Amino acid sequence: MAIPKLRPHQAEAGRAILESVFERKGLTFTVEVARQGGKNELSAQLEVLLLTLHIGAGGNGVKCSPTFKPQTVTSMMRLKERLNDAGYGRSWKSEHGYIIRLGRARQLFFSADKAANVVGATAHLLLEVDEAQDVAGDKYQKEFRPMGASTNVTTVLYGTAWDDSSLLERIKQSNLELERRDGVRRHFEYDWQEVARYNPDYRRFVEGERERLGHSHPLFLTQYCLKPLHGGGGFLSAAQLAQLQGDHCRRRVFGARGVFVAGIDLAGEAEGIEDAALRALKPAQDSTVVTIGRLDFSGCDAVIKEPRIEVVEHYWWTGTPHTDLYPRLVDLLRNVWGCKRVAVDATGVGQGVAGFLASALGKSVVVPLAFSAQSKSRLGFALLSAINAGRLKMYATDGSEEHREFWLQMERAKSHYRPNQTMNFYVDLARGHDDFLISLALLVEAASDYQPRQARGVVREREA
Repeated sequence: MAIPKLRPHQAEAGRAILESVFERKGLTFTVEVARQGGKNELSAQLEVLLLTLHIGAGGNGVKCSPTFKPQTVTSMMRLKERLNDAGYGRSWKSEHGYIIRLGRARQLFFSADKAANVVGATAHLLLEVDEAQDVAGDKYQKEFRPMGASTNVTTVLYGTAWDDSSLLERIKQSNLELERRDGVRRHFEYDWQEVARYNPDYRRFVEGERERLGHSHPLFLTQYCLKPLHGGGGFLSAAQLAQLQGDHCRRRVFGARGVFVAGIDLAGEAEGIEDAALRALKPAQDSTVVTIGRLDFSGCDAVIKEPRIEVVEHYWWTGTPHTDLYPRLVDLLRNVWGCKRVAVDATGVGQGVAGFLASALGKSVVVPLAFSAQSKSRLGFALLSAINAGRLKMYATDGSEEHREFWLQMERAKSHYRPNQTMNFYVDLARGHDDFLISLALLVEAASDYQPRQARGVVREREA
């Protein structure tokens, strides 16, 4: 049976799914489509067709998403729109906030959040899992998979790649193994280039994302190329470390025109011995690191909107009380460098320092960032984007302790990928610290938040 309004890649997967439904094969399919490539439209069209075919006989279709809002709600809205398009505007009914009924047939929508109570429903027509890479495996196996046991229901898991431990990746690999055994296709995969064959606007959009993020960025690799990530690996590849290396000199003494920003990773306080002596006695002691960057807007245009960032100086304090740091930070940031933006770690004890700096430098200058899984993930992705695009460069080798520590942390940095397209980046405590790494990420945050004042098309720069 033909599926209307679908592009060839959508129709190919749709036909296989419907064959399993109509012949009661009870197969489990995995469908990976590049972001915004049409998997949700395929799902909605399948639901309309199955509701239509069972309008008199009845039966339930079941679909779950990682969250009720916005993902499940979005799926319900799309189904309602497609039912209206099919001429059922006066026929379908909404029940209990999660059911759409057409005659005696119903489509049930659930959240797959770990806390959601979904036990008890039965899937007769089709069982669907949206964004399956973000659904917990035990939630699926214990609560959703049994919904189709008594009916031998056909199951479809939709999504994009993420890490190699996700539910979608595990079932994909199982499907590929089954395909090798019996020749029955169960996995359908369409990357951005396949989708772009039928949509020139989509091609232009994704090519812009590739330019913005870099072809090796985790989000580009997973969401558009459908390449799974390997968790626990290095944060920066050898190629990215090479891209980060610049050839400009470190500026220990301020003496040039420019727009400067800073990233500050704050340490906890430790009284007594300071700096190099403390680092030698207590190598596990955390430090405060300030990274100063100069912004270069000369390469900005309609495509490249972010400035180039040159790391020009580092300040590194270990064991220095915050009360002693306050005047140093204010003097360096305001009087020495005239920083236009300062992004500071405002987590825990950092909240007080961030508040003090905002009072001294101005709330429009200081960008406080309290770390959470989401905010730190955003920092990590932005740092990778800046490196991949060649916009972030470290000063040339100068033989300093700061330079050596910086590169040590960059080389030792690791990444861990989590559900919902979030990541953590860090240096294992057994191997050192990540003060310079986090300070660098905060520097990129400070740069992204700054828009230069312009007069007659020229950026005003502070005189030395």
